[in-house]
Amino acid sequence: MDEGSKKIVSHKIKTAEQIAATIGAPPRAKKVIMCHGTFDVVHPGHIRHLLYAKSKGDILVASLTGDEHITKANFRPYVPQELRAFNLAALEAVDYVVIDKEPTPLQNLAIIKPDYFAKGYEYTSNGLHPKTAEEKATVESYGGEILFTPGDIVYSSSNIIETEAPSIATEKLMALLEGENLTLGDLRSTLDKFQGIKVHVIGDLIVDSYTHTVLIGGMTKTPTMSVRMENKRDFVGGAGIVAKHLHAAGANVTFSTVLGDDALGKFAIKDLEEAGVKCEPIIDSTRPTTNKNAIMAGGYNLLKIDTLDNRSISEKILAELAKRITEVKADIVVFSDFRHGIFNRDTIPLLTKAIPEGVFRVADSQVATRWGNILEFYGFDLITPNEREARFALGDQDSVVRPLGLKLYKEAGCKTLILKLGERGLLTFRSVPKKDEDVRAFVTLDSFAEKVIDAVGSGDALLAYAALALYVTKNSIIASALGSFSAAIECEHEGNVPVRPKDMLDKLARFERLIHYS
Repeated sequence: MDEGSKKIVSHKIKTAEQIAATIGAPPRAKKVIMCHGTFDVVHPGHIRHLLYAKSKGDILVASLTGDEHITKANFRPYVPQELRAFNLAALEAVDYVVIDKEPTPLQNLAIIKPDYFAKGYEYTSNGLHPKTAEEKATVESYGGEILFTPGDIVYSSSNIIETEAPSIATEKLMALLEGENLTLGDLRSTLDKFQGIKVHVIGDLIVDSYTHTVLIGGMTKTPTMSVRMENKRDFVGGAGIVAKHLHAAGANVTFSTVLGDDALGKFAIKDLEEAGVKCEPIIDSTRPTTNKNAIMAGGYNLLKIDTLDNRSISEKILAELAKRITEVKADIVVFSDFRHGIFNRDTIPLLTKAIPEGVFRVADSQVATRWGNILEFYGFDLITPNEREARFALGDQDSVVRPLGLKLYKEAGCKTLILKLGERGLLTFRSVPKKDEDVRAFVTLDSFAEKVIDAVGSGDALLAYAALALYVTKNSIIASALGSFSAAIECEHEGNVPVRPKDMLDKLARFERLIHYS
């Protein structure tokens, strides 16, 4: 939100203690009425509820449930608590807004002591709910009264969001930055700090191929499509593109991997060297260089042909990789796992043990067709799994996303977890000192992709920029924001194209123009 808007409504957003001190204790000359809810998307039903409540009192206090206590639906709340508070404060009928840090409004009711507590009619339609009975008892304990507002029109925030979610990525980002005393300038200045950081990437290189064809027709005797070959493009992917993103961002990158003794292996080495990455491959003549070839026609994927060998690397190669991890001078070590031989439950402990003390440790386990467990990278500084990988690691297909992510964060023993949610954006968990009660332990960001052409590889860009940003700033908000912007940029190209700081600055400039409505 801009500074002008913020000043107009910020005086309304208070703590329960501040409101109680302002309005005084009952009995009062002016009657106080309080409403409580999630208010994820403020809709006509909310407005009618609030207006009816204001008609029964002189001062209206709107209380909203804090983000950490909203678990009734997946990807909720859609609007973070700071923006929800701003939305309510912007309403003329609302005099004060409080963000409730407790799971129920009972404590704030006891502090504010409103004369009336207004509830929607739905809380009485099937008898008094036990939680509503608790609220009624609390209000009546100091002489207050509970009221139920008429409910001739009912709307659901969840239904509105699921039908067509409002686009508020920019507003969420700015609210988050303001809450952390950060600006877009901090994101820009962070990009300047990546130069010369020494990074050692270890992982599975993949050559991603795109074979473009034109559909000719089908065979008459068998159900076989006939296509005419047009062109084929090869891109270094997997851990290789992670290394290229890091170098493009300004880091000094060494890349250790295992390649086959074949043409694609030679292509990968040449491509990486031309990109400025110091590639130190181990050649294993018993396996091919991993290749994933997408056959496309008219912009649609017809088929994907994978050439690979997923068996574990030999003890000799494992020992050589561990030796390199120990000897290569690095500020950051990145384990980029695609489960094509280098990483498994037997090799990960040995490779992790080889990382020198004090080195910043990052891990990602992107396993689209294989099963890997991100929990095997225990105690790392940063991990960046997606929702599917998190569910597999925890054996949990039922929990909504935020409790799922919190559980993974605790079990992984990591310092920062960025949970990738695809088109939904990301969810970041971080450790917060107990003294910093107002600092959020988790944050959400929407996707900043403006036109998705090819989402493959977006997680690699996020990993690279988030790792560098977290290393230089120690700030998970800056890391999440820059990681999200880099992922969006990668989505807007076909194939694996390294994201440059210039691309990031251009993207930030476009969003800054949106913020200022120019």
